[in-house]
Amino acid sequence: MASTTPIKIGIIGGSGLDDPDILEGRTERYVDTPYGKPSDALILGKIKNVECVLLARHGRQHTIMPSNVNYQANIWALKEEGCTHLLVTTACGSLREEIQPGDIVIIDQFIDRTTKRAQTLYDGQPTIPPGVSHIPMAEPFCNRTREVLVEVARSLGVKCHVRGTMLSIEGPRFSSRAESLMFRQWGADVINMTTVPEVVLAKEAGLCYASIAMATDYDCWKEHEEAVCVDNVMKTMKENANKASSILLTAIPQISQMDWAQTIKTLKSMAQSSVMLPKH
Repeated sequence: MASTTPIKIGIIGGSGLDDPDILEGRTERYVDTPYGKPSDALILGKIKNVECVLLARHGRQHTIMPSNVNYQANIWALKEEGCTHLLVTTACGSLREEIQPGDIVIIDQFIDRTTKRAQTLYDGQPTIPPGVSHIPMAEPFCNRTREVLVEVARSLGVKCHVRGTMLSIEGPRFSSRAESLMFRQWGADVINMTTVPEVVLAKEAGLCYASIAMATDYDCWKEHEEAVCVDNVMKTMKENANKASSILLTAIPQISQMDWAQTIKTLKSMAQSSVMLPKH
C-alpha cells in the first residue's frame, strides 16, 4: 500500500560510498543549521521518481575525519529538508570469521566507544529546542526499514548478514590488537568510526534510520591475516561499492510504496516524550 505520508529519503554516504550519480535531476543546496554547516552541500534529486537528498558524511573531497564530522548539523539539515528516512552507508572492519570482506551487514545494535562527540540535538544552546532529551536506545535502528534492506539484498543475490552489533571507535587510528580481541569478547560483530552519534541523533529527530555496513577487512584480531590498512580498505570498497548502490536503487522505490504513517508517528512521539522541558 502506497504511503499517504509523503516520503523523502536522506542518504548519508560513507567513505567511497557517496556517489551522486545514483540521483536523477540533481541540484545542490548549501544550507546552514543552528549547529553550523553540514559536511557538504545537500544534493537533491530522485531515484525512480522518489525524492532523495544525498549528503557526503566526510565531505565530497573526504576532508573531514570521523571525530570532526558535524553529525548534529547533518541530521538537522536532512530533517529540515523534509526527510522521513535516512539510509546510510558505512565501511567497517569485521570482527567475525563469517563476515568476510565484501559482505554487507544490516546492523541492528551498537556499542559506543567514541569519546568526544556531541550526542544530542538538545545541547542547551539558545538557538535550539529547549530541554534535555533522554532518548531510549534499546532499538537504535528502524526495523521496518532494515527488513526492506535485507529483503532487497537477498533478492539481488548480495551476501548479507541480517543483523550485527557495530562498535564505533573515536578514531582516526585503527584499533590495537588487544582492543580488537576485547571488542570480540564484548559481542561486537563489526567496527567503524561513524555510527555513533549519527544513529542517536536520527532517533532524537524522529527519523527512520537504517545502515548498510560493508565489511572491508578483518581489523587486526585475526592471526595470519594482514592487519587493516587504508590501501586494502579502499581496494575492497572500490570492488564492492556497487553492492550498496544497487541495494539503495532497489530499496528506495519499495520504501516509497509502503505506508509509513504509523511508524513515523511512533518515532516522532518517542522523540517528543523523551524531552524533559525546563521548569517554569
